[in-house]
Amino acid sequence: MRYDIVIIGGAIVGSSVAYYLREEGFSGSIALVERDPQFAHAATTLSLASIRQQFSIPENIRLSQFTLKLFRRLKEEFGADADIGFREGGYLILAGENGLPILKSNHEAQMAEGADIVLEDADQLVRRFPWLSAEGITAGAYGRSGEGWFDAHAMLMLFRKALRQKKIDFITADVTGIERQGDRVTSVSLDSGDRLEAGIVVNAAGPNAGKVAALAGLALPVEPRKRNVFVFEAREKYADMPLLVDPSGIYVRPEGSVYLTGGAEPEEGDGPAAPGDFEVDWPLFEEVIWPVLATRIPAFEAIKPTRAWVGHYDYNTLDQNAVIGPHPEVGDFIFANGFSGHGLQQAPAVGKALAELIVHGGYRTVDCSAFGYSRVAEGRAFRELNVI
Repeated sequence: MRYDIVIIGGAIVGSSVAYYLREEGFSGSIALVERDPQFAHAATTLSLASIRQQFSIPENIRLSQFTLKLFRRLKEEFGADADIGFREGGYLILAGENGLPILKSNHEAQMAEGADIVLEDADQLVRRFPWLSAEGITAGAYGRSGEGWFDAHAMLMLFRKALRQKKIDFITADVTGIERQGDRVTSVSLDSGDRLEAGIVVNAAGPNAGKVAALAGLALPVEPRKRNVFVFEAREKYADMPLLVDPSGIYVRPEGSVYLTGGAEPEEGDGPAAPGDFEVDWPLFEEVIWPVLATRIPAFEAIKPTRAWVGHYDYNTLDQNAVIGPHPEVGDFIFANGFSGHGLQQAPAVGKALAELIVHGGYRTVDCSAFGYSRVAEGRAFRELNVI
C-alpha cells in the first residue's frame, strides 16, 4: 500500500492535521494510523480539557486563540448539532511575591496579543471571589473571557466524524518501524505485518512521539509523563469558580456538581512514565493536594474524594514547548509533538498550520516557525514558563 501522507497517531493532533489537509485542498491519499481506536489511554481523552490564553510567549497564545475562534464557530464548521460543552469559566493563576515578576511579564505578553486577562492584587481578588483565601498571595491573573473547559471526547469525535466524509483511510495498528533511504523516509511498518509506502510521514504520536522519531533514526526529547487527576465532592458549589492555579502548581476547577484537581507531581524525580502505568497515586491527593486546597479555599477543608484517573503528558524535556514542522535534513518527516499538556487546545491550529505548510509550502494563518526542530538539534530552549 502506498500513501502520499501517513499520519502516525489518530487522536486530536493527527485528526486535525488530516482534517485541515483536506480543507486546504490536498487531494492525495492519506492514512491515519492509530493503535488505540477507543482512545482509552490517549492524552486527548484523559486530559483536563481546558483552553487558556495565559501563556508566557506570543506563539502559544496565538495557537490557542485559533482554537478559541473555532469554538466560536463550531456549528458553522461541523454542523448544527456540533457541541463540545464549552464553558467559558476562565483561568485564575495566582502568584506570591517571588512569582509576581513572571506573572506581570506573562500578562504583558497576553495583553499584547489582545487577550482579555486582568491582573489584580490580593484584595481585588478576594472581592471578586469571596470564597478565596489570599494567604501568601500577592496577585493573580484572571481570564474574563476566552478561557475555560470543554468535553475532550466530543471535540475529538467531531473531527473523526468529519474525516469519514473526506476519504481518509483509518488504520488500526502500532507502528513498529520506519524505513529511511538517506534523507528520505520511504515507508512505515505496522505490527499487523503491513508496510505502508509513504511520501510524507507526520509524527502525531503524543506521549509515544519520541519512540516514533527514534524508529526513523531521529532524536526527539519527548517522553510520557504521568499526571493524576482527582475528583472530589464538596458541600459548597461555587458557580463563579474559574480554573484556579495555586502558586504550588496545584489546580482545581468545577465540573458540574463535583470538582477536579491535580498538579501534585513533584518536579524532583518526575521522569518518563512506564507505557502501561495508569495506576492512580492516591497519596498525592491526601498528602499534597488536600492541604493546599484547604488553605486556598477554606470551605474545602471538608471534601470527599470520589474517583481519579491518570493520563500521560507528551512532555518535551528541552523546554516544555511543541516541536512543529519538518526535520531540517529529513524533510518528509514532520513533527507535531511535545505539547507538554496543552496539545488538545492547540491541535486545531497546528493541524491548520501543517496543512498550509504541506499544501502551500509555508505557514499562512499561524506562523509556527519558532517551534521548528532546529532548536532541538542545537539544544536551544524556547521555554514556555506557564506550564500547568
